[in-house]
Amino acid sequence: MTKTPYRAAIIGTGGIATAHARALRAHPDRVELAAVVDVDADRARTFAATWDVPTVAPSLTELLASGDVDLVHLCTPPSTHAPLAIEALRAGAHVLVEKPPTLSLSELDDIAAVSAETGRHVATVFQHRFGAGAARLRALAAAGHLGRSLLATCDTLWYRDDAYFAAPWRGKWETEGGGPTMGHGIHQFDLLLSILGPWAQVTAVAGRQARHQVHTEDVSMALVTFADGTLASVVNSVVSPRQTSALRFDFERATVELTHLYGYTDDHWTVTPAPGNGEIKKRWYADWDDVESSHAGQLAAVLDALDAGTALPVTLADTRRTMEFVAALYRSAFTGAPVRAGEIGPDDPFALRMNGVGAPWTEPASTEGVRTA
Repeated sequence: MTKTPYRAAIIGTGGIATAHARALRAHPDRVELAAVVDVDADRARTFAATWDVPTVAPSLTELLASGDVDLVHLCTPPSTHAPLAIEALRAGAHVLVEKPPTLSLSELDDIAAVSAETGRHVATVFQHRFGAGAARLRALAAAGHLGRSLLATCDTLWYRDDAYFAAPWRGKWETEGGGPTMGHGIHQFDLLLSILGPWAQVTAVAGRQARHQVHTEDVSMALVTFADGTLASVVNSVVSPRQTSALRFDFERATVELTHLYGYTDDHWTVTPAPGNGEIKKRWYADWDDVESSHAGQLAAVLDALDAGTALPVTLADTRRTMEFVAALYRSAFTGAPVRAGEIGPDDPFALRMNGVGAPWTEPASTEGVRTA
């Protein structure tokens, strides 16, 4: 008996919504894009016509009232994620939310409480976890083939000019939640965390080096100690003209590297065995798959979880570990002290907002280049 496809809705039809529409179209027998919602009705209608979406709803509330949506894709600005996710959960829908999932740890915990109450699940879009290379690296490391993890580097060196920050919600703590740490580098260091496991301590700095019209940082750097003893550095930037996304993992028996920009295939990975460990390269290439990191890859795993009735990947617990890392980076950068995992309690200023006690620089005197919402 053929199973009826899940019905999905995209909320917010800006640029990232296209990646979600493509992902949904990649699984036509399992899920259909049934509806879209946007505060800009003309944009919603144009998007619906482009992707042959049958319903354009005036609001999420009215869409959910129909009771005919299984999965809500949140592609709206970050400040709207928490209230929209909670509304969808209470209406009986599951949620797939773009990064950053919330503005704070507090908001994420609010969503988790509603998820537990309703039995509906939330996943964050961290699609880099789902490429074949990342899955292979996790498997080889878990099996002990690479030996002990020693050192890692994680660089998101991107470039965003002043015009980029003219979007109404960018560059402000209250609407974006942070700078490149929250909105850009989060994909790379989430992948780092998914491979190396729990982090133990963060010591960080952050600065506003060139984008002086924004309120947030434009560069951050962190030194990280992981629970297994691995030492790592994490750099997040939007002032780097030669753009790259690069991760390097030095294990006892091999160095594994990933260099790409916004997404990777197996061709973006290299493996360099330590002397006498040539079999590692054979293991790496034995199951060459070349499944790219993509929204479609994560959506396949989400659909598998819906079929099984289990929590959606990336789970709220997974997401919290990454978001706690973000909060710890900001807290360390803004207070000048290292932050250990678990140290940020529910009443900590950095649990309530990522800028906590306030950034150590003066906010712009005018909002030119950063329009108000």
